[in-house]
Amino acid sequence: MPEYVGSVLLLLCALQVKHLFADFFLQTPKMLSGRCAYAHMGRAQHAGVHIIGSAIVFALFSAPVMFILVLAVLEWIVHFHIDFGKARYSEVKKLNPQQARFWQAMGSDQMLHQLTYIAMAWAWVKYAAM
Repeated sequence: MPEYVGSVLLLLCALQVKHLFADFFLQTPKMLSGRCAYAHMGRAQHAGVHIIGSAIVFALFSAPVMFILVLAVLEWIVHFHIDFGKARYSEVKKLNPQQARFWQAMGSDQMLHQLTYIAMAWAWVKYAAM
């Protein structure tokens, strides 16, 4: 097994912890309200919280500053649009937590975020890991 596998697993764990806090503990009422509108400042701020957390994680893993900056821009764009898609779908379908489709949308949203972290870890191995 390549020696960097342990580092990749630790990186993915750190991104999971970051995601937990950014998605479930650090959202303000502004970030949570009116999310089905595309130009939503709260969603932009929420995506910003995610990239700050990811920047900290990648800095702890000694990623170069330029790598972190490029990744931050890409993560912001992806996270913003994943969340918009879920919010818009939930609004159009008038979903609430008592409906299975609400949880399917939530699960799909979370899966897309997790796949984003796998892509970010791949990029770190390919372009930034020592």
